[in-house]
Amino acid sequence: MAPTPLSGVTQLDSPPADVVAPAEVALSPRLYSADLAPTKAQGRSWGRYSLFALWTNDVHNIANYSFAIGLFALGMSGAQILAAFALGALLIYGLMNLSGYMGQKTGLPYPVMCRISFGIHGAQIPALIRAVIAIAWFGIQTYLASVVLRVLLTAVFPSLAAYDQDSLLGLSTLGWITFLGIWCVQLVIFAYGMEMVRRFESFAGPVILLTFAALAGWMYQRSGFSITWSTGEGYTGSTMWLKVLGAAALWVSLYGTMILNFCDFTRNCPDRRTISVGNFWGLPVNMLGFALIAVVLAGAQFSIDGKLVKSPTEIVASIPDTLGLVLACLAFLIVTVAVNIMANFVAPAYVLTNLAPRVLNFRRAGLLSATIAVLILPWHLYNSPGVIVYFLGGLGALLGPLYGIMIVDYYLLRRGRVNLPELYSESRQGAYHYHRGVNPRALAAFVPAALISTLLALLPAFESLSAFSWFFGAGLAGLIYCAIADRRAEYHDVDGEGIAVDSVHH
Repeated sequence: MAPTPLSGVTQLDSPPADVVAPAEVALSPRLYSADLAPTKAQGRSWGRYSLFALWTNDVHNIANYSFAIGLFALGMSGAQILAAFALGALLIYGLMNLSGYMGQKTGLPYPVMCRISFGIHGAQIPALIRAVIAIAWFGIQTYLASVVLRVLLTAVFPSLAAYDQDSLLGLSTLGWITFLGIWCVQLVIFAYGMEMVRRFESFAGPVILLTFAALAGWMYQRSGFSITWSTGEGYTGSTMWLKVLGAAALWVSLYGTMILNFCDFTRNCPDRRTISVGNFWGLPVNMLGFALIAVVLAGAQFSIDGKLVKSPTEIVASIPDTLGLVLACLAFLIVTVAVNIMANFVAPAYVLTNLAPRVLNFRRAGLLSATIAVLILPWHLYNSPGVIVYFLGGLGALLGPLYGIMIVDYYLLRRGRVNLPELYSESRQGAYHYHRGVNPRALAAFVPAALISTLLALLPAFESLSAFSWFFGAGLAGLIYCAIADRRAEYHDVDGEGIAVDSVHH
């Protein structure tokens, strides 16, 4: 039977008129739109450098440096920190490749990828978990970038400090101006779609890499070319290895969000080798360089005056030259915006589009998520440790189980076979309808694993195991799902070229 034209998909960003699907698969406008459609295999523009630059921005950000420097302050030696990051980087490299290959083969964004294992409607659960975390962190990161901008502006124009004394909903006049300014810049970049995101990430990557390398070189020179590799005797024996493994596990957990939705980016990659090579330079190689810079920054400062710094911003604040201070602050702003768009803007835009594809497209959904990020007044979240630990930390503990289920389902059970057109069908006979659009087996594996992972992450009684909560959650969910999966199911591999759109559309 010949394919028939699609109907009911005529939104603002509707697919081309010649997009067709097999006649036996009726695409639902509640599930399909041009933004949720798979990308065509031809014309994908994300190459190896694009991925390297993407990870350069994500690795060399202020929060990550604060984490690494914090390990030095807690007593880990430079060698132990390097070992922890080397192990963590290898684990992230492997996990990220598995996620990335799924996106490259199918061309699917994360919310649609979730339909494979959770069902066409059940997919909203893992998608929303990812989106809530991203929206909260988008607001927080925007606020942190605005703080850097305030420091920069008051350093160059001291008279502006007078506008930083009042308070409206927790922010000063200058605070609101800088916050909304950073917010608008991110919206402008995002408004031009994923291709503009790729270009901005490609520009920002070398800028921040050179900035931190120069900062480390300056600190090394200030310390007389001699740094302190440990604040004391350090850890030895089994305690040392536990600390190294715990730091590596925490490093993986920090990337739990991107491990899930990395397919949002690799759906625009032409082949698997692009992913493996780009990730190799962007993750293990990049992360080792990052760890070395962090050790130099912390060790040099300790060698100079015995002070333990908490963040590279403290080092930047000590730069005596105004021009150097301004350039460093600008670089910090660039990387914070780049990380925020990549990790916290793209994901909720796809998720909200997935909730209402007939009403929202990629750009409208991005604007909505950014608006929500303002309304939650993120500076209050950032200044409330309880909210960060119990709300965002609790949600973060759910990411491991989601990953475990999706990977086991895709690689071990289906062997990579996906019927792409049926991911957009509400037919009761559809491969991903399961039970009323929800896969009860996926939920049965997710709930106990998520509960255990959350308890390990939050309860003080399990503090020694909390660093490994992501792995416990992923492993347990994967094992349960593998055990209860329907072994009688037949899996068919049907490509989505007939319903795909050009990658430049995104």
